[in-house]
Amino acid sequence: MRWLVDEWQWPYAGTVAAVFLLALLPLWWDATGAALALVYAVLPLYMLHQLEEHAGDRFRARINATVAHGREVLTRPATFWVNALGVWATVVVVLWLAYFTEPALGLIAVYLMAVNAVAHIGDAARTGTYNPGLGTAILVFVPLSVWAAIEVSDASGAGLGYQLLALGYAVGLHLGLIAYIGARRARLGRVASER
Repeated sequence: MRWLVDEWQWPYAGTVAAVFLLALLPLWWDATGAALALVYAVLPLYMLHQLEEHAGDRFRARINATVAHGREVLTRPATFWVNALGVWATVVVVLWLAYFTEPALGLIAVYLMAVNAVAHIGDAARTGTYNPGLGTAILVFVPLSVWAAIEVSDASGAGLGYQLLALGYAVGLHLGLIAYIGARRARLGRVASER
């Protein structure tokens, strides 16, 4: 954990893993078809996005500077666990569920990527500035999430229920992070005012 989090090596380690995972993509494609291969691709492509987003601790520093005016509302451990559990673990579990139970569940990973792209693009439109992760959100996440949503929906016959489940999970995860940051900001504000 010291190397991954304290020394902030996890975005770089994720990039190395992403390269090897992408090298396996043709095998997935051949074995499972386009829909499940695109769900599989979410993980390594998200890891590449996280390099743009978190290299040099840029995302966390930006949140702490702009949202919390220099206070640490987003810690290094929290940022790591949000990405490791909220993204990596989610996509792995979703891939297993999509492969072994119901392919439509792959939409959860796809919508997670799409909602993240919308958040980055929305922030850029609101502020008129670049935010860490915007480039891959536009160039990778938008086209891949549209393509994957179509492929998974067509291959699985996913109806409105699966679409709403996937969208609800993705939005809920992002809102959870916003709520966490807001709660930390309020708590740190109270602590500062009591001094």
